Amino acid sequence: MVMISAPVSAKERLGVYQSWAAFHEPQTPRCYAIAAPEESLRTPTQPAFLSVGFWPKRNVRQQLYVRLSRNRASNGDVTLSAGGRRFRLQAVGNIAWAVDRRMDLAIVSAIRAAKSLSIEAIGENGKSIVDIYSLRGAPSAIDAAALRCAQIKIKLKSN
Repeated sequence: MVMISAPVSAKERLGVYQSWAAFHEPQTPRCYAIAAPEESLRTPTQPAFLSVGFWPKRNVRQQLYVRLSRNRASNGDVTLSAGGRRFRLQAVGNIAWAVDRRMDLAIVSAIRAAKSLSIEAIGENGKSIVDIYSLRGAPSAIDAAALRCAQIKIKLKSN
């Protein structure tokens, strides 16, 4: 399932790649690959997604951003698992991200090598949150976002 929530005029769709999509938001500017979970352990209470973003004006590339399907316990960890690797993410509320640039790059590398990814946490009700993402199409969506923002960065430098 691909999540498309913003008005069509607010972003440019770069492509849909199986369970992932890539977008460019000209106003920001930023580009990103995004997917919704294919499965959640419990019924979601809010839309969840995982994205890999690029911000050419800030020189930020391959930045992970996760929104959980349920509210997380304030003292609970958020763990991403992909390709046999586990990463403990930073989190505030139901949002999580990599702790640093090295972790972002390691996670994207794991995404490129794996078939699925899970995000796990403990919900505010004490029950597990498990959001499972298919990674079919993820490398292509990430590459499409990277390529578009690389083009933008070249234009920014020439101005």
